[in-house]
Amino acid sequence: MIGVSVLGSTGSIGVSTLDVIGRHPGRYRVVALTAHSDVEGMLAQCRRFRPDLAVMADPGAAARLRESLQAEEMAAIEVDQGVDGLERAATLDQAGTVMAAIVGAAGLLPTLAAARAGKRLLLANKETLVMAGPLFMAEVAAHGATLLPIDSEHNAVFQCLPAGFREGLERVGVSRILLTASGGPFRELPLEALAVVTPEQACAHPNWEMGRKISVDSATMMNKGLEVIEACWLFATGPERIQVVIHPQSTVHSLVQYVDGSVLAELGNPDMRTPIAQALAWPERVSSGVADLDLFAVGRLDFECPDLERFPALDLAFAAARAGGTAPAVLNAANEVAVAAFLERRIRFTSIPEVVAATLEGMDSEAVGDLDALLDVDRRARERAIREAQKRPL
Repeated sequence: MIGVSVLGSTGSIGVSTLDVIGRHPGRYRVVALTAHSDVEGMLAQCRRFRPDLAVMADPGAAARLRESLQAEEMAAIEVDQGVDGLERAATLDQAGTVMAAIVGAAGLLPTLAAARAGKRLLLANKETLVMAGPLFMAEVAAHGATLLPIDSEHNAVFQCLPAGFREGLERVGVSRILLTASGGPFRELPLEALAVVTPEQACAHPNWEMGRKISVDSATMMNKGLEVIEACWLFATGPERIQVVIHPQSTVHSLVQYVDGSVLAELGNPDMRTPIAQALAWPERVSSGVADLDLFAVGRLDFECPDLERFPALDLAFAAARAGGTAPAVLNAANEVAVAAFLERRIRFTSIPEVVAATLEGMDSEAVGDLDALLDVDRRARERAIREAQKRPL
C-alpha cells in the first residue's frame, strides 16, 4: 500500500486525485487530507477515505471539522490547522507520495516541506516553481525528492522526453518544447468586447473543469505564461526553447520537437485524471477512469499562433521568464491580486494584465535570496498590485 497525502483535497485537482485513488483501493491509502475552509467537503472525504490526519488552513474551520468528526464517531482522525498543519501533512512518515494541489502562493511552504522530506512529489501547484524555482529545485536535489509534474501540459512533455533530460535538453537531442493552450473562452471574442466580460463568462472554460482562479488565468492566458516559467525549471531550459501553440480541441496536451525532425506528442481526452494517474503510478500505468480517446469523434486538430494583443498576459510572462530573478514572483503575486479583484467585480477583465504590467514596471527584479527575502518580495508586490487595482475601478 502506498501512503498518499493530498494537499488541497477539496479543490478540482484534489477531487480528481481522490477519484483515481478510490479506483485502486488495494494500491493506495490516503493518510492525510488538507483544505482551506471547506468543512463539508473535507467531512465527506473523511467519511470515505478515513485518513490519519485532516488539516484545515483556517483555524475556525478546523474547530468545526473536529466537532463534526466527533459527532460522527470519527474522532480517531486527527485534526490540525494552519501552515504548521499543512507542512505536517506534507511530511508524514507514512506518506511516501504527496499531491501538491494547493492553489496559489499558499502552496509554497507545504510543497517545499515535502521536497525537504524527500517525498515523491506530484506537483500541481505551479506557483511554487514560478515564485521560488531556484530554491525549490535545490531542495529537490539536496533531499532526493522525486518530482513529477501534474499540469497536463508538463506531464505530456515529461512523457515525451527521454531519460536524462534534466542534464540539458540539447544533450538528449531536444530542440523545442511546444506547450499547447486551448485559448480559453474568449479566443474568438471581438477585442472590444473583452472589457465587459463577466467572471461567470471567464470561468466557463470550453474544455476543462477547473477552479475559478485557474479558469480566469486560462482566459487571459496567464496560466500558460506561468506554465512557461514552470517548464523552464522542470525541464532545465530557457524560455527561448519553449513555444506556446493554441490548440482549441485540447486533445494534444503538448509536444516535444527533436533535432532530427521528429515531433512527439501526448494525446488524450481533456481530463486531469490522466496525468494524475500517470504520475501516481509512474513508471507503471493504472486506469484513471478517463474514457478512451475517439479520434474519429475528434475529427480534426487545429493549431494557431497566440495573438499577443488579445493575450498580453502571455507576453508579460515571457518577459518575466527572460528577466529571471524575482520577476516571476512579482508577476505571480500581482496576477493573484488582479484576478481576485476581477472575480470580486472590482476591476475589468482587461485590467488584469494592466495591473500586472504596472506592478512589474514598479519593482526592479532582484536576485533570488533566501525564502524570507522571497516572501518579502511577494508581500511588496501584492501591496503594489492592490494600489494599481484601486486605480482601475469598474
